[in-house]
This record gives sequence, C-alpha cells and structure tokens, in this order.
Amino acid sequence: MSPFRFARAFKKATGQSPRQYVIARRIERAMQLLRSCRGDIAGIANQVGFSTQSHFTAVFHRRCGMTPKRFRDSCRS
Repeated sequence: MSPFRFARAFKKATGQSPRQYVIARRIERAMQLLRSCRGDIAGIANQVGFSTQSHFTAVFHRRCGMTPKRFRDSCRS
C-alpha cells in the first residue's frame, strides 16, 4: 500500500490524518503526565516526542486552550 493510499484509508477510518492522530495521542499522554508527575514541562515535552518545549507549548495551547503550566496548576487546585 502506498503512503498516499494509507493516509486516505486512515483518515476515512479515524476522521483525522495520521499526523493529527499522533499529535492528539502525544497531547493526551502529556495531559496524563502533567496531572500525575512533578517533572518539568521541558522533560514532559521531550518524553512525549516534541523536540522543544516551545513547540510543545504552542501545540498544547492550540489543542487545549491553555498552556501546559496553566493546565497543571488547574489540576492541582
């Protein structure tokens, strides 16, 4: 199967592109880690597959409507 055909079949089955699916899973995992552990945000960004904390923060903010720090603080209170 060609990459193009895979991407089209994947999108038809899941409703999102393979890249968007992977990013969504990374953000979900980051949310779990932000809720449960005390690691720094840069470490969590690296752990879930983002190369820089700033890229992670931008994607997280776009997806969740708040920064990772704000999300972590809201989970603590």
